This record gives sequence, structure tokens and C-alpha cells, in this order.
Amino acid sequence: MSNSTKFEQKLFKAADKLRKNIDAAEYKYVLLGLIFIKYISETFNELYEKLEADEYSDPEDRDEYLAENVFFVPSNARWSHLHDNAKLPSIGESLSMFDHSICSPILPLVFLSVQGSKGHSNA
Repeated sequence: MSNSTKFEQKLFKAADKLRKNIDAAEYKYVLLGLIFIKYISETFNELYEKLEADEYSDPEDRDEYLAENVFFVPSNARWSHLHDNAKLPSIGESLSMFDHSICSPILPLVFLSVQGSKGHSNA
């Protein structure tokens, strides 16, 4: 059995565990959301480590991330926090914190960008 096959089996086993009580049609939203959170957190962590190594940078300064076009992720919304608290009843609150701190502020900007790209104007 190849490494690729083993990896796929692990992914499917994890997906089955996650899906337990969720309808298959709804499961894609949960899974895509988790992939988005993981991607945002990985990108954040890469820059965080880089900033931490630089004596003149502050890895907790939101402007550092803005300058690099990277989402700033508050400590209680980071993947490591979500992972460590995944089995706690409060995991929903942690996911809501991510949604509130990351997604809510960018959605208006996304809609403005989409409207602008379609040539809409407010005039």
C-alpha cells in the first residue's frame, strides 16, 4: 500500500468521524470552513514566526499582517487553540470567535470588491 493510499484512508476515516451526525449535503460547509480556518492559520503562523525572529517586529501587531496581506488571527481563534479545545463543549464558541474576528470584518469588503468588479456604482 502506497503512502498516498494510506493518507487517503486517514482522510476518509477523519471525515467519517467529523461527519457523525451531520447530513452529507451539509457536511461540505463544515469541511470547507475547517479547511479555510486551517489555511488562514497556517499563513498567519508562517508570518508570525518570521516576525518573532525579527527583533524590530511585533508578531501581535495587526498592521504587520496587513502590510503582508495576511489575516491577523487572534490567539483564541488560532488553529492551535481550536485543535487543543476540539473535544470541549465550548468548541462552538471558539469557532464563532474565528468567524466573528476573521470573517465578519472581511465580508463587507468582499461584497464591495464584487460590486466594483461588475461595474456597479453607488451614484
